[in-house]
Amino acid sequence: MRCSVYHFFAHLIAKRAQFINATPLGDFPFPKRMLSCVNKGIWPDLAIRLNKNDRLFTGGELIELKDAKGFNVSSFNSTIPLGRKDIASLIGGKSNKIRKQMEEAGDDILSLRTREVYYLIRGNKSGVLKVCLSHGKFFETISESDLIGGAFKEMLDERIQETGVTVDDSIKEKLVSIFTKHDTFAQSRKVKKASVKLRFRIMTEVAPEGNVFLYPEIADNSLTLLVPFDNSEKREEAMNLMRVALHDQKQDSLWQEMNIMNVSHRLNGPFVSFQVGL
Repeated sequence: MRCSVYHFFAHLIAKRAQFINATPLGDFPFPKRMLSCVNKGIWPDLAIRLNKNDRLFTGGELIELKDAKGFNVSSFNSTIPLGRKDIASLIGGKSNKIRKQMEEAGDDILSLRTREVYYLIRGNKSGVLKVCLSHGKFFETISESDLIGGAFKEMLDERIQETGVTVDDSIKEKLVSIFTKHDTFAQSRKVKKASVKLRFRIMTEVAPEGNVFLYPEIADNSLTLLVPFDNSEKREEAMNLMRVALHDQKQDSLWQEMNIMNVSHRLNGPFVSFQVGL
């Protein structure tokens, strides 16, 4: 059985009526045979199985689920949305739940180290639904290190201005350059003589430019897959993969039902969207 984000999307189309229910996204009838792991409370929520020696589909995509209130994308708690992730960073340790599930599913995990990341997001406003399976590049328009470093620089500049302290520009640059890793903030800190530990928590909020629900191409009561592309060849490749996935799932007729168009991200280039009504 072939597995990929395109096959996963074809399954979502077949079960799309289930999105109308008010139950959490985690209770959606996802295709278990396509998945190498399913988690609750651990990132990612889902991972698609790898395909061995497949010319078209590698599989292995990572998927995070997010239910939104209204048409504002929910905050990313303790995580920063990404377009790609090194799988090695998720499978360390002696008793790693993700690694164990993937091995039991038969994946040769490190045969594909860099994984594409998608976010399945459902918004509901006054009975109107929008469901998007979007590549993480819709949210990651600059690198994680640039995002954290830029935020730290803003805080540093604000405090310098508020306190009137003089700090040489070269020192500011060095300070910013060493505070660019998520792990730096995620660790608990024990300060001498303190009876508590302090931990800074990163929460990522989606700006209007990255709010997929606000793009006019995302129709009311629709289910949409968003895939980034760099040139016309990559766009055609995405369309071919969608056609093949529908054929594999015996849903060829859905190709004629799909509304296929480009979505121009305000900060991160074009995406091709595959959309059907709910």
